[in-house]
Amino acid sequence: MPELIATYRTEVSGLWNTRHRIRSDAAELGVLTFQRRPTSLVVGGVYRPQTGEVLHFRRDPGILRSQFSLWTEGREWLGSSLRWSVWRREIALSTGNKPYRLLPLPSFGPGWRMVAPKTGELARLRPRLLGRGMTIEVYRKVDFELLMFAYFLASQLYLESLWPAHAPEDAQEELARPSKA
Repeated sequence: MPELIATYRTEVSGLWNTRHRIRSDAAELGVLTFQRRPTSLVVGGVYRPQTGEVLHFRRDPGILRSQFSLWTEGREWLGSSLRWSVWRREIALSTGNKPYRLLPLPSFGPGWRMVAPKTGELARLRPRLLGRGMTIEVYRKVDFELLMFAYFLASQLYLESLWPAHAPEDAQEELARPSKA
């Protein structure tokens, strides 16, 4: 595994429309607020950094979970997420120039990892054992906006990450093999 280059921690407060404070070792970076319908369905969120551009997460129309898009306050599209199957736990993240995947950790226990197709694992998002916060470990250079988008998705799908996932390298080997038909 590559060397750890950054660590962020989150503190969650609130019961219905939760507030997630994002912190680095040095200071608080911003607050992510979730917006829910009365049926408890998350319809969006807003990340307000201490300095920089406000990010908006919106649920896209569709019946699949994890179908969201990421926008700036100036209505600039930054990325979207899509879960291709109800049965698979893989979430595809697209930013226009690179596809990423959000997968459960390969071991037992809760957590997600963000994977790039050529460089491998970029970050891990691990829930804390006590409390509702999460630790975000960054291993490779990644846009902070994309990292917040992955956190937004991973914090909604906490229980789905308990069972281990396959290794992303296995899936790429399968895709590279020609079919025998």
